Amino acid sequence: MIHSLFLINSSGDIFLEKHWKSVVSRSVCDYFFEAQERATEAENVPPVIPTPHHYLLSVYRHKIFFVAVIQTEVPPLFVIEFLHRVVDTFQDYFGVCSEPVIKDNVVVVYEVLEEMLDNGFPLATESNILKELIKPPTILRTVVNTITGSTNVGDQLPTGQLSVVPWRRTGVKYTNNEAYFDVIEEIDAIIDKSGSTITAEIQGVIDACVKLTGMPDLTLSFMVKPWARDLVLGKFSASGVVRRGWDQKK
Repeated sequence: MIHSLFLINSSGDIFLEKHWKSVVSRSVCDYFFEAQERATEAENVPPVIPTPHHYLLSVYRHKIFFVAVIQTEVPPLFVIEFLHRVVDTFQDYFGVCSEPVIKDNVVVVYEVLEEMLDNGFPLATESNILKELIKPPTILRTVVNTITGSTNVGDQLPTGQLSVVPWRRTGVKYTNNEAYFDVIEEIDAIIDKSGSTITAEIQGVIDACVKLTGMPDLTLSFMVKPWARDLVLGKFSASGVVRRGWDQKK
């Protein structure tokens, strides 16, 4: 599916490339550079760029273009979602996803990318599984690896690799079972000089910190007030650990 991945900075320099199948020449990025020159802003570069023999799919985050090269037609959102997952993984590993940080940890970056794709197809994309396969870099681990010549690659297969819920490792145990929820709401409104509301919008976030033993299943219900039943619900997004169900009657 994905043949190659190129990381390009805002200046148009390719500072990292990774190939899973055959090596794709850097010249394929010339089509991307042409589209970049035509765009007024970096965010306006088309996410899908067709070429005579390849397709270029890209995302722009943290002032870096992540450009994937494919040769066959695949759902573009599938590839774009994977690119976003790559960025999130780098940010989770290194604390920040930037060109200097990626260059300083280039060995770990290549090891992580090698585990995330198998012959061009997504394999391990969950952060907790990747951290068991490839240990996150630390100062102590870097010193030990330099002295002993070892690597960050784990010795055992992650326990969650073959689980039906890969986002959680098996055999989790806590001394105290507890769950904390923070409900954060923001109200954006425009009010005229007479005090009447012209427009109003409410945005909310629920942050959860759950430490429960085993594989529990929790139910979170939202109670809608009678006066708010006619309101229009906007965009709703949830983590992959949430199984969403909505009762239209409520």
